[in-house]
Amino acid sequence: MLTLDQVRKKSEKRLSVLHPVFKLVMENLIERCYARGVWVLITQGLRTYAEQDALYAQGRTKPGQVVTKARGGYSNHNFGFAADFALLLRDGRTVSWDTLRDDDKDSLPDWSEVVEEAKKLGLEWGGDWRSFKDMPHLQMVFGITTAQFRAGKHPTQAQLDAALMKINKTEDEEMTAEEKAAFKELQAIVQKQADRIKTLETAAKQPKVPAWAEQACINAKAAGVLDTANDGSYDFYRMVTLLDRTGIFNGKGDK
Repeated sequence: MLTLDQVRKKSEKRLSVLHPVFKLVMENLIERCYARGVWVLITQGLRTYAEQDALYAQGRTKPGQVVTKARGGYSNHNFGFAADFALLLRDGRTVSWDTLRDDDKDSLPDWSEVVEEAKKLGLEWGGDWRSFKDMPHLQMVFGITTAQFRAGKHPTQAQLDAALMKINKTEDEEMTAEEKAAFKELQAIVQKQADRIKTLETAAKQPKVPAWAEQACINAKAAGVLDTANDGSYDFYRMVTLLDRTGIFNGKGDK
């Protein structure tokens, strides 16, 4: 029998590079489902454009089954606001995409329980789509299209705060003092996510900023996260670029 912490750790790596607010929502989803006897595993999170293009080629120019309609830049996975999930079985290793499975024996499919909790948190489920049902897909895009994401649009701070509040409340009622304190802690966690890039500044350094990271570094400096982008490591520049794609630097600059 896995503990909640053990279940959560199995998704930790894929969650770590999502937009900080969306990451917190997905972590809360895992906790809520665990409380209902359902173990959730995050199987996909943030994808680069190149990774998305490779997935798009599957079933078209490469072997395999078609699993996406989106090229690089046309999936919400490319911006840190989407994730795919599966059910983690009781052996702690096997993963299932069986939408009718009922391991907790409560006469409700475990998959449906995950979707139910996801919607309480304000998440959109790909299984509700008409043209291309994506049963494992969950996203929170605040009404922003992929075209708008590509153009640099990001959720407002008010939208992000509203999403955080749903972690504490799923009904319209006044928060208690304890819940308000917890909400402030969540906001602090979002800030810490942006600060993670600073830990990479002392790693092996490159002579100049790579061309692919230049704009992200400019955005990070404008947001006040970086004093200088010079002498960074490859991992440092990669982290800056991934965080920039989620829009975190834009959000910091709006405060």
